[in-house]
Amino acid sequence: MKTLLYKNTKISYTDSGQGTAIVLLHGFLENKKMWQEYVALFSKEYRVVTIDLLGHGESDSLGYVHSMEDNANAVNEVLEHLKIEKAIVAGHSMGGYVALALAELHPERIKKLVLLNSTAKEDSAEKKLNRTRAIKAVKQNYVTFVSLAVANLFSEDNRTRLAEEIEKTKAQALKTPLQGIVASLEGMKIRKDREALLRENLFPVLLVLGKKDPVLNYEETATQIEDTTAVLVSFDDGHMSHIENKEELKVVLADFFK
Repeated sequence: MKTLLYKNTKISYTDSGQGTAIVLLHGFLENKKMWQEYVALFSKEYRVVTIDLLGHGESDSLGYVHSMEDNANAVNEVLEHLKIEKAIVAGHSMGGYVALALAELHPERIKKLVLLNSTAKEDSAEKKLNRTRAIKAVKQNYVTFVSLAVANLFSEDNRTRLAEEIEKTKAQALKTPLQGIVASLEGMKIRKDREALLRENLFPVLLVLGKKDPVLNYEETATQIEDTTAVLVSFDDGHMSHIENKEELKVVLADFFK
């Protein structure tokens, strides 16, 4: 395990392969282990870096709110440490919010950007309210909250087919400390809208969405790249394209990374 300190907080990361750098950022309740198959595939041709975001995996919590900017600066610290000037950055869900914050704070770092089941839009008033409810729920019953939250990310059709994968995902999610969960929910709730970044066309952008995503409205999320050069790839499943559409996604990413 490789670590460094960001604001006296331990950040854990992996670094494999050589060539153009690809940075993979996990989502809420996930950690860098979610990328293992993708690292094995892409590190044959690229330098692949995975990072545990604040309060997830083997990275420590920084405080009571983990803003997307703090996460982005922690990622930047890792890139600085590894002497990576420019990278292709791919983020799943919350990892996409962090990737966008990185693109805003350090645009010179971004070679290409992948938003995987993610959005540049800020939380709606209803979603902010749901995050507040989630904070209350996880404090009341941690295990129930995490188990339900994970299952609800998959399309209904896949909850039986991928039962084993869902259990593995839950097991990893249950390693996320309560403080990490609450601080991330607070950070996502206050994140700013970054749709303007997609319109600025500073670098190629790939948006990957699931048509039956239970947490991100497909039509609404797709509208943000109208009149931009961003490319949209849609799958027929849920929020977990890296699991639900694994083989197709590998092909899509390989094509975009070229």
